[in-house]
Amino acid sequence: MSEYQLELKQIVDYPRCRIYREFVQSLISDRSIRTGKGSGLFYYTVLSCYANFRTSYRRIDGISYIIYPGEWLCRISELTEWFRVRFQHQALAILKDLQERHLITYSILGHKRLVKFKINGWHRHNRVLEYNAPCQKDTGFFFLPISIAAEIISSGRPSEMDVLLDLWLNTVYNDEQVQGSEAGPVVYMRNGTGSPLISYADLSQRWGMSKATVCRYLKKLSDLGYLSLVSFPGTHGTAIYLQNYLSTMFQISDVMLDKDEIALALNIKVELDSVSQTDSGVSESNMETVLKKVGQILTAQGFPCLSCPKSHCKLLPLSDDCQRAVLGVIETEKDTGGSHFLLVISCGETSETAKFELYLRPCENWRIDNEKR
Repeated sequence: MSEYQLELKQIVDYPRCRIYREFVQSLISDRSIRTGKGSGLFYYTVLSCYANFRTSYRRIDGISYIIYPGEWLCRISELTEWFRVRFQHQALAILKDLQERHLITYSILGHKRLVKFKINGWHRHNRVLEYNAPCQKDTGFFFLPISIAAEIISSGRPSEMDVLLDLWLNTVYNDEQVQGSEAGPVVYMRNGTGSPLISYADLSQRWGMSKATVCRYLKKLSDLGYLSLVSFPGTHGTAIYLQNYLSTMFQISDVMLDKDEIALALNIKVELDSVSQTDSGVSESNMETVLKKVGQILTAQGFPCLSCPKSHCKLLPLSDDCQRAVLGVIETEKDTGGSHFLLVISCGETSETAKFELYLRPCENWRIDNEKR
């Protein structure tokens, strides 16, 4: 039998995002996140969650109604509960607003007790099944187009729930076009730079709120366990990684995030304090720091050998000739003032388990300071 390797990705070029109904149901029941007076993204997502993929029938108050793909029929009291509003006229006002924005159409039936709505353009983004059968509302998934979500989120100041959904819809995982996405599911606002780093000023402009409010929203979502904020000093910005994303989207274990690993993936310099040099160009104290950071990164990636007390590490300087002989490197980059090392990890005294190539390059600011000395 042939063997296959499964590779999971959430790529930036895909125009739609898969949303699981169980996830939407969990958001509806999470009363710690506010939904009122938002842009409407949460309400539109809830309606999409209940829309049919195939034709079905629903019997209410002795009357059987036919419901086509992209539609659903429910009591207004149910809609009030889904939208988390107190009064039915508030739920109907939300429907009216979405209809005026040409996102849905709806009608009132059953002596003003029932509402039937339809998601406009449902056929373009979700597959329509030809056969008639009941449609589950708490399992499976549907597709939400990124373009419509961007249109909705920009129409007004979003609520906390709208912000969470906006981050979720713009999350990328394991796409080589976006730096840091291999380390975990990271929020990327599709700005064409390939870098997920974003400032609170950019989010303030996107969501139409102050930077202080952006900070408060993100901190609250972080405290609730929905996301992790990885901030860097200076003007680098912040990377936003979603928690429980992989378990929700792909039913696999979520990854542990390591700030140093993310810094390396985003080409953000790791600061080392000491400047005293050895023949290899890096101080001994700094080499201990480097080994510690490399150990943390490898452990986070599922390589626990460096945390084992039986492991031994050797760090050997490499010339270009050594790279060709030891690592099999045919072509190397031109020297840019960095140092190559071979990290050899052994179990006990003799049993060699792994080899890694390390390349350390000094920052430009360090070069200037060193020349002044």
